[in-house]
Amino acid sequence: MPETQTAGNSGKPQNRRNVKIGEVVSTKMQKTIVVEVEMRKAHAKYRRVIGKSRKFYAHDEENHARMGDVVSIEETRPLSKLKRWRLKEIVRRSALVSAEIAAPEVQAEQV
Repeated sequence: MPETQTAGNSGKPQNRRNVKIGEVVSTKMQKTIVVEVEMRKAHAKYRRVIGKSRKFYAHDEENHARMGDVVSIEETRPLSKLKRWRLKEIVRRSALVSAEIAAPEVQAEQV
């Protein structure tokens, strides 16, 4: 008998892991980044927008992420005491870090 597929199922299993987008605030640990995610929500009664932020420890295997980058992190199994997230992709590179890296090279050429 042929298998029946539902309209939403394209043959691949659905990924139900939670994904968050935030800014890298620390890269001082090996293979670990700290990502700050800002959540903005309207107050239930007063409808004023309230911003809250939370920091997540994420696994970055090749140390690709840098300070100020906007990254996407995905929920995963516990990797250490605090790490329950892994780096999924770098959404946007920080312009500040790339300028700081280029500056020492220019100074070395002038001397």
